[in-house]
Amino acid sequence: MATQSPFYLAAQALQQFGATLTPPTWLKDETLNRLVLFLNHVLMQEPEAMRRLARQKGQRIVLQWQKFSLQLSPTPAGLLERVQVDGFDLRLTVTDESPLDIASALMRGNKPGVRVEGDVQLAAEVNWLIDHVRWDAEEDLARWIGDAPAHTLAQFTRSAITALKKFAAQRPGAAEPTPKAAS
Repeated sequence: MATQSPFYLAAQALQQFGATLTPPTWLKDETLNRLVLFLNHVLMQEPEAMRRLARQKGQRIVLQWQKFSLQLSPTPAGLLERVQVDGFDLRLTVTDESPLDIASALMRGNKPGVRVEGDVQLAAEVNWLIDHVRWDAEEDLARWIGDAPAHTLAQFTRSAITALKKFAAQRPGAAEPTPKAAS
């Protein structure tokens, strides 16, 4: 008799709960506004990213996952702003349905599945941003609590993430490493 993983059951329950859960409009809007503020905070730490985005000013980018959608447009300053427009120049649709699948892929250092539609040059710029721009959480935390405590907390967090990555890699159904060919 085959048994199911408790992670599979939890993922199914979360997916069913998420399908019936509809947050209030104001909560959704405020969450998306905070997400855009965070993205701009991270972008401001990388001048090259801002230059690249400034070249794409006025383009319409739609990020889609299930029923959630975020419409963005690069500004002349090289930041992002939320917009409400018809159509798109680039649409990125996350194809993974389960939030646990997305989190698992991210923990393994992979990108979640994404369907790309639209402007190839804009897609290349967004891909560059995803590959090269990183949030320096330790630096931000150091502004609040000081360098030494921030470094200690960041080191602990990195250790926890490494342990979670190992756990995710050992999970049934996780991508198996490909064996090297014998010579």
